[in-house]
Amino acid sequence: MGILGLGLGMIISSLVTKYRDLSFLIGFGVQLLMYVSAVMYPMALIKEKLPKFGWLIEYNPLAYIVETSRYLLLNEGNISVNGLLYTVAVTIVVFFFGLLIFNKTEKTFIDTV
Repeated sequence: MGILGLGLGMIISSLVTKYRDLSFLIGFGVQLLMYVSAVMYPMALIKEKLPKFGWLIEYNPLAYIVETSRYLLLNEGNISVNGLLYTVAVTIVVFFFGLLIFNKTEKTFIDTV
């Protein structure tokens, strides 16, 4: 979760220096992502109650991290090995993409601040 957050943070910080209003959109987007990442509800409950939209949660890598943490701490839910492999793959891609964008825009940070 930390590496995924670092990658997204590098992407967002690179874009916010150029587009100032993006910081307001990020604050709103984080609140929406909380509901999509199945933080409050187990993944099985969402798939049961909303079968048409249950597939959306499977594409969110944070949902598997939260579901695994819920299982380890509360002994509720389940651990999906495929979901965790998907999360690791997305995390690596986002981190290296963020690193690439950050290093590319790092030289112009002082000019836009």
